[in-house]
Amino acid sequence: QVQPVESGGGWVQAGGSLRLSCAAPRSIFSINAMGWYRQAPGKQREFVARITIGGNTNYADSVKGRFTISRDNAKNTVYLQMNSLKPEDTAVYYCKTDPREYWGKGTLVTVSS
Repeated sequence: QVQPVESGGGWVQAGGSLRLSCAAPRSIFSINAMGWYRQAPGKQREFVARITIGGNTNYADSVKGRFTISRDNAKNTVYLQMNSLKPEDTAVYYCKTDPREYWGKGTLVTVSS
């Protein structure tokens, strides 16, 4: 099945850092932008960050200056470096390709106060 696979979630105290990874089959990674989304308990899924094939990035206002998205085209992997984490960052984080949409199953990030 063609699907990105996320990893790197876990538990961290407020102010800490985590790095998420998302590996995708080369057939979809090489021709798509990659994005991170998240869904907190009881809330709708929301956009976090996106990176194009050429490396252009954009971020949700809530994570600007704290999160950094990057991609390694040789490894077919996109990363989300998350620093200065806050309890409100607690969510399941999903990876998605676009314009052709393939979603991963998500990885849980829990930030305790």
